[in-house]
Amino acid sequence: METPKKFTSKNEEFQFVNLDEVTAAQSGVAPKSLSFHEKAWHQLKHNHAAMVSLIFLLFIAVVSVASLFWMPHDPNAQNVSLSNLKPFTNGSYPLGTDGLGRDMFSRLLYGTRISLMIALFATLVDILIGVPYGLVSGWCGDRVDNILQRIIEIISSIPELVLIMLLLIILKPGMVSIILAIALSSWVLMARLVRASAMQIKSADFVLAAQAMGESPMQIAFRHILPNTMGVIITRTMFTIPAAIFLEALLSFIGIGVKAPNASLGTLLNTGEKGFQFYQYQLWEPVLVLSLMMIAFNLLGDGLRDAFDPNTRGEK
Repeated sequence: METPKKFTSKNEEFQFVNLDEVTAAQSGVAPKSLSFHEKAWHQLKHNHAAMVSLIFLLFIAVVSVASLFWMPHDPNAQNVSLSNLKPFTNGSYPLGTDGLGRDMFSRLLYGTRISLMIALFATLVDILIGVPYGLVSGWCGDRVDNILQRIIEIISSIPELVLIMLLLIILKPGMVSIILAIALSSWVLMARLVRASAMQIKSADFVLAAQAMGESPMQIAFRHILPNTMGVIITRTMFTIPAAIFLEALLSFIGIGVKAPNASLGTLLNTGEKGFQFYQYQLWEPVLVLSLMMIAFNLLGDGLRDAFDPNTRGEK
């Protein structure tokens, strides 16, 4: 092959290059275009704290579901002759027993499952009420938005704990009452966040284009606006679940939540606190499980917030 000829002017030197080589070089370094959700997942994968938290929470969820089909012992079975066994002193009871001889490991499994079920059902109600409410308020605007926001202000003016305790007094204490009590007020913040996101998105070009093409308001709301608020919904959900778990633990701890002999993290804390002077492990075990779950949910929520918020990724 001939050596490329060089042409030199006073200030510049020119050289012929192979067009195929330039094209190949450019195609080799061209970055792959990623969708918004692919970018979010890529950002989340590089957040080590969030990924460790996700793995831990998945492990807790799998163990909780598995406890439906297998349990080392009946969590409510009493055996006074084996009461207050310390952890790791008996192979059949690795985490010890309580004052009535009930297996602490089985009760922790059962209690964690109950607390997660309450939080998940409460969060589901939160999504089913808060998301449509905020979507309608933000998308419709004007008079509809004013009316819906006044209703939220009335609900928000009542302290959450007072509202929950009043509802539990009216209803019989238990799982259903706690779920309703938590869901009654927790959806308000979800509705506000979705409303703010919908109001921002509805002025976007793709929404205006959908209107120009004759799509109905319902189609625009659910095909264009709702998918673009999923980041807000997912992030808020990751903070709603631990808040519901903690609130259930608080209500059960003070005696107006899940009732004995059923176990939840709150009832285990209540039982452990009574014998803390002599049997500290009965309190520390549920405290450790509850604390690790709270930390994991919050770290995962922070990671999801950073992943779904373009401003935190330095994007414009």
